[in-house]
Amino acid sequence: MKIKLLLLLACFVFGSVNAQKNISRNNTTKEKVVQIAEASCGQCQFKMAGKGCDLAVRINGKSYFVDGTKIDDHGDAHAKDGFCEKIRKAGIKGSIVNNRFVATYFKLLPET
Repeated sequence: MKIKLLLLLACFVFGSVNAQKNISRNNTTKEKVVQIAEASCGQCQFKMAGKGCDLAVRINGKSYFVDGTKIDDHGDAHAKDGFCEKIRKAGIKGSIVNNRFVATYFKLLPET
């Protein structure tokens, strides 16, 4: 009986140790912090290859098409203040995956 109890206790201890959240020290914090980036139409303003008009952001001088939100989710892209007509600033969160920016947060900032 003592062996069964000891075995049960050992399973509980090892099970709870394995259930702990694994936090890697190599994780970047860019996902967690809102950063300010240029946002516009990738084809019209950033001269990226593609057909049509697609939302893109420019981070540290490099342009990425955006997944997670679309160009028309932020007003008329062809209006005088739209993404196809000018480059705007946006608060963004997300990560770069396969050379695309996967947005978890995207907020267009007011023009100054």
